[in-house]
Amino acid sequence: MYFDTIIAGFGGQGVLFMGNLMAYAAMEAGRQVTFMPVYGVEMRGGTANCTVVISDRQVGSPIVHEPQAAVVMNNPSAEKFGPRVKKNGLLLVNSSLVDEQYVKARTKRILRVPSLELAQEIGNPRLANMILLGCLVELSGVVSVADMVKVLPSALDPRYHKMIPANQAALERGARFAKENRGKV
Repeated sequence: MYFDTIIAGFGGQGVLFMGNLMAYAAMEAGRQVTFMPVYGVEMRGGTANCTVVISDRQVGSPIVHEPQAAVVMNNPSAEKFGPRVKKNGLLLVNSSLVDEQYVKARTKRILRVPSLELAQEIGNPRLANMILLGCLVELSGVVSVADMVKVLPSALDPRYHKMIPANQAALERGARFAKENRGKV
């Protein structure tokens, strides 16, 4: 088993947290993992992306040129990373913020996720990242939503443990959206 992904957006969108949580969940599941964050010098609003590589074998490098999957949360990320997804890979697009003109990809497996609207459904639009992560986990099958929820206490600063139920709800809502739309990708 081998899986790699790039998750990208603006700083402040929870991009690095998404990758970190996925890495924690994969480690908890007994897999080999690399997590490589990349971010601009700005605290919020700058660019941020990360790569996550998960395997049953030792991972040779955290660098991913053509990911099996990508999650793009803004226009610059869609423009930069969408075309890099493998031909039969998966591209998850935050359709709440990404204009269609920026979605250019070799893959036909594209799921447009209204993440802000879905997060608003559960009461917190700041959890759009967890909606997208729930979609990625559901469609990739690399780890489960239950694996993600199990490691939330380890991945979140203790000051934010009160947010665990909301994060769980967002992951589950994203997974449900992916299940409902699986036939479109």
